Amino acid sequence: MRVLRVLPVVAALMLCAACGGSQPAPAGQSTAVRGLKIAMIAKSSTNPVFLSARTGAEAAAKELSAKHGVPIEIVWLTPPAEDGQVQAQRIAQAVNEGASAVLISCSDAGKVTGAINDAVARGVPVMTFDSDAPESQRFAFYGVDDVKTGQAVMDELAKQMNEAGSIAILAGNQNAPNLRKRVDGVKAAAAKYPKIKIVDTFYHAETPQDAAAEVIRVQNAYPQIQGWAMIGGWPLFTQTLLTDLDPKKVKIVAVDGLPAELAYVEKGLAPVLLAQPTYLWGSESVKLIMDKVLLKKDVPQINQMELVKVSKENLGTWARQLKEWGFTDVPESYLALPQ
Repeated sequence: MRVLRVLPVVAALMLCAACGGSQPAPAGQSTAVRGLKIAMIAKSSTNPVFLSARTGAEAAAKELSAKHGVPIEIVWLTPPAEDGQVQAQRIAQAVNEGASAVLISCSDAGKVTGAINDAVARGVPVMTFDSDAPESQRFAFYGVDDVKTGQAVMDELAKQMNEAGSIAILAGNQNAPNLRKRVDGVKAAAAKYPKIKIVDTFYHAETPQDAAAEVIRVQNAYPQIQGWAMIGGWPLFTQTLLTDLDPKKVKIVAVDGLPAELAYVEKGLAPVLLAQPTYLWGSESVKLIMDKVLLKKDVPQINQMELVKVSKENLGTWARQLKEWGFTDVPESYLALPQ
């Protein structure tokens, strides 16, 4: 019914345009009737966390379109694999193809900052999510505090290891600014635990298969490793480590908590996941873009996402939240849990 209320406004604007008049529309409507085309450029189209962000963005677009009576389109321009240069090209493509805003998670801030600034100079506002480009002219960022996220991973892992033992850091793309900050957070927190030794930090291509292979390679090379501080959940999107690692000997604490990872919680190999509500990357960012671009509201520059601690105690509750967000691969056995 809200859509019907804006129809007279749209008709009046069309009549005014036909007559050559310049009568302004009511506040919030003059731009709203044009609609919104958002180019969404995540890091990788094969990473499940970004697919969930896309789902959230499309759901928010549908909801806001109905609420405000305007067309809102999400154009998915994410490259198949991480590549900052390709992302920069996709930003330029979005501008050339008439995008009214760009939403990007930066694989390499250095490679995309120039393209972001060029887009802004051409009148296309840019917002970042998950991985920021703080030196650019983006108008807002939505995501976790990465240093605190790394610290939280280390603190939870220390609890699981009784504050003693050798650990490794799994760190994804070395050029990603958000991941570098998380590594810094892990190392800073580890300094509080004199009996914990960091063997090294290990980087890898951000695919589940590459990440799992790196964990197995490192574990074989350093059999003394008893804990993994995973600042992303990449290897847990496969079931490989469920059979290749012994939960009695090795503990994992990882960021993210998508359906494929829940089996690691159940088995006890990853007793704690620090879940980013990745669906909200899309849904909340689209709402902020709507406020900024169409409704002409002031929005905060930094918009912080809070982590959700997932363990056996709340596995059922979290599984049902994922289901509510539209995930179709949540195992029924977790949905039936009482928590």
